[in-house]
Amino acid sequence: MSNSLGNNLLYQGFLTSTVLEHKSRITPPCVGGNSLFQQQVISKSPLSTEFRGNRLRVQKNKKIPMGKKRAFSTYPHALLTTDTSSELAEKFSLEGNIELQVDVRPPTSDDASFVDFQVTNGSDKLFLHWGAVKFGKETWSLPNDCPDGTKVYKNKALRTPFVKSGSNSILRLEILDTAIEAIEFLIYDEARDKWIKNNGGNFRVKLSRREIRGPDVSVPEELVQIQSYLRWERKGKQNYTPEKEKEEYEAARTELQEEIARGASIQDIRARLTKTNDKSQSKEEPPHVTESDIPDDLAQVQAYIRWEKAGKPNYPPERQIEELEEARRELQLELEKGITLDELRKKITKGEIKTKVEKHLKRSSFAVERIQRKKRDFGQLINKYPSSPAVQVQKVLEEPPALSKIKLYAKEKEEQVDDPILNKKIFKVDDGELLVLVAKSSGKTKVHLATDLNQPITLHWALSRSPGEWMVPPSSILPPGSIVLDKAAETPFSVSSSDGLTSKVQSLDIVIEDGNFVGMPFVLFSGEKWIKNQGSDFYVDFSAASKLALKAAGDGSGTAKSLLDKIADMESEAQKSFMHRFNIAADLMEDATSAGELGFAGILVWMRFMATRQLIWNKNYNVKPREISKAQDRLTDLLQNAFTSHPQYRETLRMIMSTVGRGGEGDVGQRIRDEILVIQRKNDCKGGMMEEWHQKLHNNTSPDDVVICQALIDYIKSDFDIGVYWKTLNENGITKERLLSYDRAIHSEPNFRGDQKDGLLRDLGHYMRTLKAVHSGADLESAIANCMGYKTEGEGFMVGVQINPVSGLPSGFQDLLHFVLDHVEDKNVETLLEGLLEAREELRPLLLKPNNRLKDLLFLDIALDSTVRTAVERGYEELNSANPEQLMYFISLVLENLALSVDDNEDLVYCLKGWNQALSMSNGGNHHWALFAKAVLDRTRLALASKAEWYHHLLQPSAEYLGSILGVDQWALNIFTEEIIRAGSAASLSSLLNRLDPVLRKTANLGSWQIISPVEAVGYVVVVDELISVQNEIYEKPTILVAKSVKGEEEIPDGAVALITPDMPDVLSHVSVRARNGKVCFATCFDPNILADLQAKEGRILLLKPTPSDVIYSEVNEIELQSSSNLVEAETSATLRLVRKQFGGCYAISADEFTSEMVGAKSRNIAYLKGKVPSWVGIPTSVALPFGVFEKVLSDDINQGVAKELQILTKKLSEGEFNALGEIRTTVLELSAPAQLVKELKEKMQGSGMPWPGDEGPKRWEQAWMAIKKVWASKWNERAYFSTRKVKLDHDYLCMAVLVQEIINADYAFVIHTTNPSSGDDSEIYAEVVRGLGETLVGAYPGRALSFICKKKDLNSPQVLGYPSKPIGLFIKRSIIFRSDSNGEDLEGYAGAGLYDSVPMDEEEEVVIDYSSDPLITDGNFRQTILSNIARAGHAIEELYGSSQDIEGVVRDGKLYVVQTRPQM
Repeated sequence: MSNSLGNNLLYQGFLTSTVLEHKSRITPPCVGGNSLFQQQVISKSPLSTEFRGNRLRVQKNKKIPMGKKRAFSTYPHALLTTDTSSELAEKFSLEGNIELQVDVRPPTSDDASFVDFQVTNGSDKLFLHWGAVKFGKETWSLPNDCPDGTKVYKNKALRTPFVKSGSNSILRLEILDTAIEAIEFLIYDEARDKWIKNNGGNFRVKLSRREIRGPDVSVPEELVQIQSYLRWERKGKQNYTPEKEKEEYEAARTELQEEIARGASIQDIRARLTKTNDKSQSKEEPPHVTESDIPDDLAQVQAYIRWEKAGKPNYPPERQIEELEEARRELQLELEKGITLDELRKKITKGEIKTKVEKHLKRSSFAVERIQRKKRDFGQLINKYPSSPAVQVQKVLEEPPALSKIKLYAKEKEEQVDDPILNKKIFKVDDGELLVLVAKSSGKTKVHLATDLNQPITLHWALSRSPGEWMVPPSSILPPGSIVLDKAAETPFSVSSSDGLTSKVQSLDIVIEDGNFVGMPFVLFSGEKWIKNQGSDFYVDFSAASKLALKAAGDGSGTAKSLLDKIADMESEAQKSFMHRFNIAADLMEDATSAGELGFAGILVWMRFMATRQLIWNKNYNVKPREISKAQDRLTDLLQNAFTSHPQYRETLRMIMSTVGRGGEGDVGQRIRDEILVIQRKNDCKGGMMEEWHQKLHNNTSPDDVVICQALIDYIKSDFDIGVYWKTLNENGITKERLLSYDRAIHSEPNFRGDQKDGLLRDLGHYMRTLKAVHSGADLESAIANCMGYKTEGEGFMVGVQINPVSGLPSGFQDLLHFVLDHVEDKNVETLLEGLLEAREELRPLLLKPNNRLKDLLFLDIALDSTVRTAVERGYEELNSANPEQLMYFISLVLENLALSVDDNEDLVYCLKGWNQALSMSNGGNHHWALFAKAVLDRTRLALASKAEWYHHLLQPSAEYLGSILGVDQWALNIFTEEIIRAGSAASLSSLLNRLDPVLRKTANLGSWQIISPVEAVGYVVVVDELISVQNEIYEKPTILVAKSVKGEEEIPDGAVALITPDMPDVLSHVSVRARNGKVCFATCFDPNILADLQAKEGRILLLKPTPSDVIYSEVNEIELQSSSNLVEAETSATLRLVRKQFGGCYAISADEFTSEMVGAKSRNIAYLKGKVPSWVGIPTSVALPFGVFEKVLSDDINQGVAKELQILTKKLSEGEFNALGEIRTTVLELSAPAQLVKELKEKMQGSGMPWPGDEGPKRWEQAWMAIKKVWASKWNERAYFSTRKVKLDHDYLCMAVLVQEIINADYAFVIHTTNPSSGDDSEIYAEVVRGLGETLVGAYPGRALSFICKKKDLNSPQVLGYPSKPIGLFIKRSIIFRSDSNGEDLEGYAGAGLYDSVPMDEEEEVVIDYSSDPLITDGNFRQTILSNIARAGHAIEELYGSSQDIEGVVRDGKLYVVQTRPQM
């Protein structure tokens, strides 16, 4: 126990494990278990205490009122008021402007009490639903007397109508039964069929009775305290003022006195209050000490010590009373030995009173209590903010502030210096600046100094062989005019006038030939004034590390470069102490805010370098802990303000705060300095390691001190095993070298005596809380204490601390935090995770609105988040035997935590809803649950990958640029973003997904492979990161590509005979179609072990043999490769010919004019279907700009300039300058539309019943015309151009018609292959379906579509193969689409489909898809109907053409539309 008992005792609500203040392991004013032993204290002892909420105040001659928890209620809310005409009046705010007032009139001579109810602004039909509570009873009963109109409701309550009087409703009850203690009631609003409750419970109003006349009844204080707690609990556990606490305590005493006056005995009351009686007790009740020499406060302290030694169990009420009396008896025995009360008090303080208690075992993890989580709409978790305007950020980056005179001079000087510049610093001095440039050449160090100060300046300087040392410079290097002093030299600056620089300044050059000097300390002197560097000496380092690294820093693109340069310039100042660093960061917050997202990213990178010890924490500067704490407080205040004013950057700001620590103005930091002295004095450990640590703490405390304190605690607990001390230090990054590197080095190891053990453990434990309160932003216990509030008194010279509770916390929130602390070390972490997440969910609304204590709430949220991650890592072991449902639930908890921590979390939230749906399907016996869960798992992986890419894009450029300038280790820069990700929930979530994946694949019978193109292949294994990076390669040998990333739009390079990927391209994506057309083996491998084995075989020759569900592979030799069919020369493009199409005389044609000379197969096929498909299949109306129109437009006189430019560019292209492709596309977009084209297209569109864009205004026509030109320009897409070259097609002969169709705003889009492409089975149809438009299906959009097969002989029984994992759907308003239709798209032997663009007139909107509300997923009947209709449409079209078809279409309001069909390749 602490010498200052009041500092370290916590008193909580009595007799309940749910109304607990913080455990004793929290900050000093918190204790755990039951609120032990809050005995009423009537004593002159200076240790008397007064409890206020969750803090403890040490005062004299005060009573300890009942414990309580803070309660923050919504309506109705009870407030005590005063009324001259009544003894008791209570007001309740019900809802809106409705109020209830209850007045209790004191009894008259006939012993009747009157209770008056008045409801203001209520409805016309209100009823009092009520009963009476008698003394000694907990539930209500029905009184005999009641007002007229009262009815008995279900024999459980009385229901009395209110009487309407103006805007009020009134009612009076007359209570004659003197045994009735209170009226308990609800109000029923019949007009609205609504119950009005008091915080979810009953209202309760105590009756006022005449004063009982008779002897003064004495009631044991412990019984009064229990009764007062029960009163507080009945009233909704409100947050009482100190005055109200006293009033309630005395009211409890009066109640018990009245009960005794009615004949109850003390034993009866005790039995009632402790829910026991003399008959049921198995052992004799311990004698109650009525007279004792032991003051109550000392008995409470001793009871607390007993409770601690027993393992802080949750005692039942009767056991608490026993423990208090047992503690009193122990102390009485000590007094009987002849010692005085003062001596007894000292023995208690030192923990010297012997006590015997039974150690209570911790609760079994198999019988863990659980919280009841609220049902929530997870959609409310979505944080979605518009992207930061890149233009604004770029403007900030492009317009750096104007250079100052010295900065301009420095720039010019650097250009003149030929030698390598090792170091450059610009210091602020008075109203000017000082430049120091250090260069090195031929073993000489050259120092150039310059300042723009106007008054004459003298340099007072020395040299250092070790940093900070002052040595007089050798006379041989002194510049002219220098004088030598004792340990320094003085040299005047001179005005620069002959070097030709535009900026004239005072300057000085020093050349040092001795290479053993490492730096130069100096100050400036002007007149009678010394000029220092913010109170310290200037120091310039001759080290080359930082400046040489600058050359590798790059140009700072993708960063807030101007801000990072400022940070780099000020790092030498920031190195002095945390106070300097935090104050500089605070000064730079305005710049960071102006730079937006990249600015805050820069601050985060800098603070992260600090937190990971990549930067110097303290250098030649002594700073008080309270100054560090104050600087932290200043910075976190600014971060708090930015969090409120810039919600789109909250995730980044939150990460900055987690690196900075909480801080705290003044006294919190000062206690670091003071408490270590108290620990040394109390425990007689003033020398050795403790003194060295004390000196370090006084000089410059840091987060290392938290680790050192923990290492000492672990060392003492291990019975002084020094190996444990070093283990704790090393595991947290502190080595012997680091201890020696402090300005006040720690040389010694701890060496304590056995008799110091208990005292040191106690006091270091308390000290740890103080350290964490300042340095740790993620420490749960200190974060909770900071929000709940506490008070710690000073001792002697030591300052006190008072932290007030944060206002507005949710009702029951404190109980929730106690639950978390009770279970924070449980082995079974699921219950803990539920509590942590419930706490975060309850806290979240408070984080989204302004609050002057917002940063305390943020640090609490950060701590809860951190505890989740720690618990998840601890819970891995228990998942070894978990079933899939347990794993999925665990994943949902971790995902919920991640969603609560990040911005732009819409995709993550929908993944979370997906996991809950998968659990529901599993629990409901849906046999598709594993298949659906696999899709949710795949989508979750995509969401994590997207988040990782965002982190990398935002942070990595700043990390590399700033880190290179500051000389941060390259390995730390390489893994910077990776470590950021590992520090969050994403890494844990990824591990859990990896664990569940094979379980789901096995359950869903998915196997390890999906075969996309089943072709046998032999070739050399080549491993690549992305297929797109090699799509234009030409492999000389047959090659099996193992590509980590395949998006779906890539080309397969020449020479590739197989493509293996873990990625998830759709079976009907472009790359999949190209693989099948090119007879290339293509498969997705889901098993990471198989994939790793394939990657390990790079350079070897493998034979791949696909089966419908597997790929069998084996190594072969060169001979088998030579005999492989892969080496047989394919019949190539020698037989492929394109026929140049001519302009047919029309700019636009209708569907009945479509011929092979006018349009491509896409247009002709859609026209052919019109009127031939079943009536329930819609065909969109179409017109076209036929072949030759592009060339005609190009040759028009209005486009002569464009034609000339294209001629030049196509010549460059023919000569191999492939970068001309982009220029050609841009030039095509400059074409103007001939008037005749506009006229004809308008006529054809209107004649076909299509809307004409020009009717909506000239701008709409311009949009349509631009879309047409983009279709023509896509002829020169890189992918399309190189594909024609591969098959030796003449690109000039490729002609482009444009098919014009009205867009159907689709609910779903689908692609059908009427022969299963994976198996070649022509008896079944294969199809894929996506939400919205079909571009997400055929384009490079991540994730998979819903896929299914359907036997042609049973079109009503589609079989789902996979559920969708695509996070994005494309949607568009009513519009026009212009589709490419070239003469090469369906050329036999060359699949040109998908190579060229189809362009809508309006941009599609990307929508993040919530599959949990999609009827295609949730409604089995709807799904069966839609999929069957798709299959039937495909079968009908196949029969119409007589061959396998590749069909695209959409679904709108349940109706199918086919937008194109072509032969399946």
